[in-house]
Amino acid sequence: MSVTHVPEAVRPAVAGADFEALRRQDPELAEILIGELDRQSTTLQLIAAENFTSPAVLAALGSPLANKYAEGYPGARYHGGCEFVDVAERLAVDRATALFGAAHANVQSHSGSSAVLAAYAALLRPGDTVLAMGLPFGGHLTHGSPANFSGRWFDFVGYGVDAETGLIDYEQVRTLARSHRPKAIVCGSISYPRHIDYAAFREIADEVGAHLIADAAHPIGLVAGGAAPNPVPYADVVCATTHKVLRGPRGGMILCGGELAERIDRAVFPFTQGGAQMHTIAAKAVAFGEAATPAFAAYARQVVANARVLAERLAAEGLAITTGGTDTHLLTVDPAPLGVEGRTARGRLAAAGMVLDTCALPHGDARGLRLGTAALTTQGMGETEMARVAKLFAGVLRDETDSKTAREEVRELAGGFPPYPGR
Repeated sequence: MSVTHVPEAVRPAVAGADFEALRRQDPELAEILIGELDRQSTTLQLIAAENFTSPAVLAALGSPLANKYAEGYPGARYHGGCEFVDVAERLAVDRATALFGAAHANVQSHSGSSAVLAAYAALLRPGDTVLAMGLPFGGHLTHGSPANFSGRWFDFVGYGVDAETGLIDYEQVRTLARSHRPKAIVCGSISYPRHIDYAAFREIADEVGAHLIADAAHPIGLVAGGAAPNPVPYADVVCATTHKVLRGPRGGMILCGGELAERIDRAVFPFTQGGAQMHTIAAKAVAFGEAATPAFAAYARQVVANARVLAERLAAEGLAITTGGTDTHLLTVDPAPLGVEGRTARGRLAAAGMVLDTCALPHGDARGLRLGTAALTTQGMGETEMARVAKLFAGVLRDETDSKTAREEVRELAGGFPPYPGR
C-alpha cells in the first residue's frame, strides 16, 4: 500500500504523538494509519455520525494519560498517582456543565450506548416498560432492539412518525404512554432530521409519571453551538456522544440534575464500567473548551445551513427528502424516484468517493440514505460546495456520470478543503 496524497509534513501531526517511532517500529501499521488519513482526505465524509477532531483533541488522545488507571472519581480513586488526571476530569466536568447548563455531568462513558446503558441502570429495573422511537422509524439499537441489551432486559413499546409528514406523532406518543404507563420515555433518534419538542415529551412523561431520557447523541453538538434546542431543562437525564457534530473524541457523556447525580455516577462506575479512559476524558475537555467559543457557534450554524441547502438541491434533483427538509445536520433521502434502491445507491456513491449510510425509511421495507454535513463543514465547505455535492450525487445515481469521472471530481473537491492542512 502506497499513499501519496497526504503531505509528509502533515502526517506526524495527525497520526499520533510520535509517528516516526511508530514508523520505525511497525511500518506496516504506520502505513495503515496513513492510508486511512488519505481516505479521509480524498473522499467526502457524509456519514452523519462522523466528523474531524482538531489536532488538539488528537494530541490529548495520544498523550501519556493513556497510561493511567483511574477507577473511581476525582478525589476518590482506587489507584494512586491520580493527582493530574483528577484535574483533567474535573475540568471536563466543569466545562460540560457550563456548556450545556446542567447541574451534573458524567464524562466517563465509553460511548453513547454506554451512556444509555448507565441511564437505564440508574432509573429502571429489568422488565420495566420503556417508550421509545421504534427502530423502523429511526430508533437506536439501545431503544429496544432484540439484538441489544435494551430489548432483552426491558419491555419496549415503540412510537412512530406521521405517515404523511414523517414527523413525530406526539398524540400517538401520548396515547401509548397513557395505555402502557412506561417507567421511562426516551426521546431521540439516529435519523430524525427535525428538532424534537422536548417540552411536549416532558408534559407527556409527567402525565404518566415516567422519567424522561433524552438520547441527544446526534444534536448535542448543535445544542453546544446554539443551533438546536437544549434538552437539559426538560429531561431527567440526557445521554450523548462527544463525537459527531460536537467534534470531540469518540465517547459518551451523561447530563442530569443534582438529585440524580449519585445514581448516575454509580451506574457508570462501578455498575457498568471499570477504569475510565483518562486520555479520552482529557480530549473531551479539549472539545468542550472548543465548543464554548464563538467560532464553534458559527460552525454549528453553518452545519445546519449546509444541510438545508443540500436537502433543497437533492430535492431539486428529484430525490425524495423525508419530512421535506431538515433542521439539523442530517437528512434522510429516498433514492427510489431516480430508479435505485438504498443499498445499491450507497454502493455507487462509495465507488465515486461519497461515503454515507443507509437507513430505515419511515414506512415500508425499502432502505433510504442518511447523510450529514458536519465533517464537510469542518473542512470549510459551504453552500456552494453543497450544491456541487448534490449535483454529483444525483449524476452518479442516474448513471449520467461514471464512477471514475465522479471519483476524480470528488478528489479534486476534497483536495481544496483538506481536513488537516499543513501548518
